[in-house]
Amino acid sequence: MANRSDFDNRWALVTGASSGIGAAVARELAVRGAKLILSARRRDRLEALAAELAAKGAETRIAAADLNDPAAPHQIYNATEGAGLAVDILVNNAGLGQYGAFHSSSVEQELSQVRVNCEAVVRLSRLFVARMVERRRGWVLIVASTASFQPVPYISTYAASKAFDRFFALGLAAEAARYGVKVTALCPGPTESEFFEVARAAAFKRRVQRVEEVARRGVDGLERGRRTVIPNWNGRFSSLLVRFLPTTLITGVVEKAARPKE
Repeated sequence: MANRSDFDNRWALVTGASSGIGAAVARELAVRGAKLILSARRRDRLEALAAELAAKGAETRIAAADLNDPAAPHQIYNATEGAGLAVDILVNNAGLGQYGAFHSSSVEQELSQVRVNCEAVVRLSRLFVARMVERRRGWVLIVASTASFQPVPYISTYAASKAFDRFFALGLAAEAARYGVKVTALCPGPTESEFFEVARAAAFKRRVQRVEEVARRGVDGLERGRRTVIPNWNGRFSSLLVRFLPTTLITGVVEKAARPKE
């Protein structure tokens, strides 16, 4: 494991911290000595997690916000950096998906995925990375997905948004490296979380990985400066395989397997 002192006594902002990967990453960072700023829509869950971490000795703050609102990143920034808390670790984890045929889905839900999964990631990164560059230190973890390596029918917008996240992370990593800022794209496959229920995407819930393991591997990779972390063997194999298979073949197979029942 990487040196715990890398994150010791540093403020970490985790979005989507109320459940799933976000909550697990917050717990993992707390074990490594970080101080936590927890952000999500559901304040009651944030308060419960903050109390849990505080009971274990971690210093915590809450910055409740809905990243579907374009003003939310600035609200979070004003409550943290604007209030004198130097955020050295940014975890862009908040995200959402929707399973179903695009032509009959809720257009608002499709656009919400773009706003939260893409726009909010850019806005938050722009606000906090600028300060990290000034200080010549920082870490940014952007949660993408193994869905980012190929188009995925019936979660088309989600997969495209995660491809955006992964490529954005890789480009930003190359830009920011000379300023001492490390950027990592975490690309989990199916993981224990509320995602499948909220997105109604049970068709993709196969070989689910423990959320604690995903968080541990993601934070390890971030500390070590790895630019891409795929936390399980199946994901690594599939991400390699799609480089050699025609996209039409992949999407054709997935379309038949994931097609909603009439």
